[in-house]
Amino acid sequence: MNDKKKLLWTENKRQILNNCRIFDLYEIEKTSPIGDRGSFYLLDSPDWITIIPLISNEFGVDCFLMVEQYRHGSNEITLEFPAGMVDKGELAVDAAKRELLEETGYSAASLIEIGKVSPNPAFMNNKIYVYIADNLKLVGEQNLDKDEFIHFHLIPCTEVQKKMGTGKYSNGIMMMALAYYNRHNLIIL
Repeated sequence: MNDKKKLLWTENKRQILNNCRIFDLYEIEKTSPIGDRGSFYLLDSPDWITIIPLISNEFGVDCFLMVEQYRHGSNEITLEFPAGMVDKGELAVDAAKRELLEETGYSAASLIEIGKVSPNPAFMNNKIYVYIADNLKLVGEQNLDKDEFIHFHLIPCTEVQKKMGTGKYSNGIMMMALAYYNRHNLIIL
């Protein structure tokens, strides 16, 4: 029953269909464990990182440092944790440090990896790494890519917990990151 060979498909042929800035699209011909052939599509994408920055506001309220930006896919403005792609040859933790600094101007004394997951293993081959960033310090200004327009805000943790999955908090990856954060906090209690 645990014979994994009865589940594995064999790749016969791979053809790139489109090379995009943030992923490559492939058509892959594979043979099933019983010999049937089929064509499947793969988004070959770099790994992603999401950072959950913790900071207190001027009233001592625990907050998440979040970014507000326009998203082309949903045609909406969202509130999200800082996030981005891991560059080729870069460690995920280094990408997390870089993206936090670029998007907010803050650095963190420590980054703790609290999760790693496949965003959609049906047709994507990348992973998302989730980090908690604490002991934040404003060390500079935003250094955004030419197509990024981002505002950052301190949002009380309780507000984010209540609103995640609704309105401006509708990003599924952010919901997953918050689930990792909540699980992490349960483990350390």
